[in-house]
Amino acid sequence: MYPEEILSESDDDGTMPENVATLREAVVGHRIVSAEREETLARWGGITDALVITLDNGKRVELQDTDDCCAVTELASFLLHPERVDHIITGVGTTDGYDTWHIFADMGDVLELSVGWSCGNPFYYGYGFDITVKELEAAA
Repeated sequence: MYPEEILSESDDDGTMPENVATLREAVVGHRIVSAEREETLARWGGITDALVITLDNGKRVELQDTDDCCAVTELASFLLHPERVDHIITGVGTTDGYDTWHIFADMGDVLELSVGWSCGNPFYYGYGFDITVKELEAAA
């Protein structure tokens, strides 16, 4: 539905396409039960905000922002289309240089993400979402 975007080697080292592939692997073939911002346990300890997508298979997909010196990836906003959540997700694509992410079904976008990101000083610092998939019981 969305052609694969190709970024310059000076803009991305493959992190953004890998992020999209990780998200795609987690959500394709499922339905979204809910999508909301929540406080979650950060990878390196502490608490951080994340977009938590709960799926019909009882899994939670957490997208945590990252910030490493001058490199950053953050969710600016998201838009869930409730009239399409009954449709099984068939793909994840991007537009606008990975600034807009589309989780889509046969009827169109189910969830759209507005993402701000920068590799910072290429490629010394880490960027890209920290994406984790948790069983609903383990997430509680």
